[in-house]
Amino acid sequence: MLDGDLLKSYLAVLSTPGAWRFLLPALAARLPYAMLQLGVLLLVQWSTGSYGVAGVAAAAAAVAPALIGPRIGGLADRYGQAKVLVPQVVAHAVALGTLLALASAHASAVSLVVVSALAGATMPQVGSMVRARWAHVLGRSDRLNTAFALESITDELTFTLAPVLLVAISTGFSPVWALSGALVMVVVGTLVFAGVRGGAPEPMPVRVRSGRGVLRLRGVAVLAGAFVALGTVFGSLQVGVTSYTAALGQAGAAGPVYASFSGASFVGGLLYGVVRWRIGAPARLAAALGLLSAATVALTLAGSLPPLYAGAAVAGFVIAPAAITGYTLLESLVPAEVRTEAFTWLNGSVGVGVAAGAAVAGQLVDRFGATFAFLVPPVTSGLAALLVLVLLRRLRPVAGSSPARELVAAA
Repeated sequence: MLDGDLLKSYLAVLSTPGAWRFLLPALAARLPYAMLQLGVLLLVQWSTGSYGVAGVAAAAAAVAPALIGPRIGGLADRYGQAKVLVPQVVAHAVALGTLLALASAHASAVSLVVVSALAGATMPQVGSMVRARWAHVLGRSDRLNTAFALESITDELTFTLAPVLLVAISTGFSPVWALSGALVMVVVGTLVFAGVRGGAPEPMPVRVRSGRGVLRLRGVAVLAGAFVALGTVFGSLQVGVTSYTAALGQAGAAGPVYASFSGASFVGGLLYGVVRWRIGAPARLAAALGLLSAATVALTLAGSLPPLYAGAAVAGFVIAPAAITGYTLLESLVPAEVRTEAFTWLNGSVGVGVAAGAAVAGQLVDRFGATFAFLVPPVTSGLAALLVLVLLRRLRPVAGSSPARELVAAA
């Protein structure tokens, strides 16, 4: 059932001592994260005149954090967030600054792609570290689900605002100016966030020799697979909505349609975060993925804009609860000493899914037509629902066992 007052539930979380001190700089650091992939696309296309090269560079910038992020998260767990974030943001500033200089000089495609990957790989993993702080501060209380809902809402806001700001500055000035502004924000936001020690987990000795040890922990690989599926929904919808509205002769409607998806996701996450659930989280995740698959089937049947708006809104309303449940489940399955690293596996999985979903949807559009892009979300989310159902026991902590003991076994 719903708590008596939705607003009070979120205010109770936001009134956690010291929360605003790390939330505000984290927001400034996370907005550029949402700008990077599209920013690289616009920058490289502006520099080379080729959408093909730009697409490869943007994919490199999106996939690199998924490959490097868990290692960075592991270092943060072991040595503390500040000791990892400061050198990381310095490396990112060098990489992104180099990319801007190369693009301005119209350098070769190979160099632009390589440095784009470096810029993505060095992007500070502030989102995962904020979630780790919430888990450290709140523990396994009822408020943690609300806190993770708040993080999902923040993600929606950043990924909704980022393209608007990026395109506006790129159009009014150039992509160089847009990414330069993003660079200033991420450096300032990350350094201030790193300087706020309140809520930061203490460094802990980690009993796993590599990130793959964390991935072998009970349920982590299952959740990572589910989050790849969630990423494919984002990536394929971006391609599908853009190509389908263009095919209808109403290309300008793509933004509003995708905004309906983001807005509904915002509402879904907001409401989900204040529900006291009697159904277990693993079953809720399977149900949310199944509903997402059913909702996105409607997109394949849309023959005009109104059904497209409706289908996007229903899909958005369901996807935020699925993500919130996944993060809540992960927190219950892993020990504190690898919490940040585990969260980066989920964040990275979304990035891989976005790139894969966009790539597959793009091929389907080129070969068969715009509506075929909408086949990707129901298939991937449906398979993820089956995966969770089949491996449901992997998402339930074993009675008498502990995540810490499983961590030693995975080493």
